[in-house]
Amino acid sequence: MSKKQVFSLFSTILLVLVLLSACATPATQAPAAEAPVAAPAEAVTLNILVEGGGHSLQQAIADKFTAETGIVVNFVEVPYQEVYDKLAAEMAAGGSAYDVATVDVIWLPTFAPFATPLDDLYTDEVKADIFPSLVADAQSNGTFIGMPTWANAEVLYYQKSLFEDPAEQEAFKVKYNYDLKVPTTWQEFVDVAEFFTRDLDGDGTIDMYGADVKTKNPEEWEAAVLQAGSNGVVYDAEGNLIIDNQAHVDALQWYSDLHCKYNVTPPNVNEIDWGVSQQLFYDGKLAMEQFWGHNYRSIPSDAKVAGNVGVAPMIAGAGGAGAIPGPWFNIIPATGKNVEAAKQYVQFAYENNVLGIEAPLALAARISAYQSYMDKPGFEHFAALIDTLNAPKTMGRPMVTNWNEITNEVLTPMLQQAFTCDGTPVIELLANAKAQIEALP
Repeated sequence: MSKKQVFSLFSTILLVLVLLSACATPATQAPAAEAPVAAPAEAVTLNILVEGGGHSLQQAIADKFTAETGIVVNFVEVPYQEVYDKLAAEMAAGGSAYDVATVDVIWLPTFAPFATPLDDLYTDEVKADIFPSLVADAQSNGTFIGMPTWANAEVLYYQKSLFEDPAEQEAFKVKYNYDLKVPTTWQEFVDVAEFFTRDLDGDGTIDMYGADVKTKNPEEWEAAVLQAGSNGVVYDAEGNLIIDNQAHVDALQWYSDLHCKYNVTPPNVNEIDWGVSQQLFYDGKLAMEQFWGHNYRSIPSDAKVAGNVGVAPMIAGAGGAGAIPGPWFNIIPATGKNVEAAKQYVQFAYENNVLGIEAPLALAARISAYQSYMDKPGFEHFAALIDTLNAPKTMGRPMVTNWNEITNEVLTPMLQQAFTCDGTPVIELLANAKAQIEALP
C-alpha cells in the first residue's frame, strides 16, 4: 500500500471516529432541559342565586353552557323571598358571592345600582325578539341592567264545553242578542259571566260562577287599569302618582261590580288568591278564570275540567287589551368575582332561551321561542300568551323600590274594602290610597 493510500485510509477512520463521538452522549452529560409546562388554569365556577322555578328553567341551559365552555354553573337555590334578602345583604356589604342572580322584575329598581350594565348585549336583533314590556323593564335610567329569562302573564281560561254547546249558544243569543263566544271586551266578559252563573242542581245554591276575582293579589285589577287606558299603574313613566286618574276609577268600579253589582263571583271574594282561584276552576266551579299562562300545563289529570280547557288572550277595556307581565331577569352583580364569565353565561342563556320550554313551567322570554312551540300538542296556550304579552296595553309595574310596601300596605287593603260592597265610592277609596302612598317613607 502506498503512503498516499495509507494516509487516505487513516483520514477516513479519523472522520468516522469524530462523527461517532459527536453523536454519542457521554455518561456524565446531563440531558437537555425541557421547557417548563404551565399548570392548568383553575376552572371557573359561576354561582347563580335563584329560586326553584328559575333553577328548573335554566338547568338545561347551564348544562349546555358547561359542556361548551368548561365553565361550571352552581345554582344556589333558595325560597322566593330569600333571593331578595340575600342579594340585598350582599349589596349592603359591598361585595357579592354570587356571579349572577335571577330576580323578580319588581326587585330591579332596588338592585339597579348593584348591577353590571348589559347595553352591549341588547342589539336591535335581541330587542326585536323580546316582548316590548320586558325591554322597557330591563332598563334603569336608560341603561340595560338585566336580561329576561322568562315571561308570563294572565290569560283567559274557560270551559270549552260550555261555549261549544248548541243549546247554550241558542239561549245566549236569545238573551243578549249576539252569538256566544269567548269574551274579548269588558262588556262581553260581564255578559258571559252572568249567563253561566247558575244553580246546576236546583237546590237554590249557585254551583258555578261565571268568573272570580283575586282581592288578595292586585295584579288582575292592575291589568284592568291598563285595559281602561291608563299609561301606567299607580305611577306613570315619569314617576307621577296617578292612582286617582279616570282609568284607575273605571277599572276599580268595573272590577268590584263583578261581585257587588253583577254577582258573578263566589261570595267569599276576600278570601280568594291565586291558589283558591286555581282550585275553584279545577273543580268546575268557574266558567272562566283569568290566570297565569304557565298553569295550562299543570292542570291535574283528575281535575273536573281536565281536557276541557280553552285559553284566550286577556280581555280589553276602553284602552285595549293588556295584562301585567310577570318576568324574571338575570342580573350580574358588579362586585362579583367572574363578571366577564357571568356576562358570557347571561348572553348564552338568552341565545338558548328556548330550552326553558322543556322544563315543567314551560316558560321563555323570547318571542321566537314561544312561536317555535305554539303549534305543538300541549302548548295550545302559547298563542294566547304571545298575543297577551304583545298586547298594546301590556305594561310592567312601576319601577319603584317600595312597590312591595305599596302593594301590601295600600293596594290590597283598598281592593278588599271595595269588595265589601259597603257603598264607599271608588274615587274616595283611590284618593285615600293616594294619600297613604304619599305618606310612605
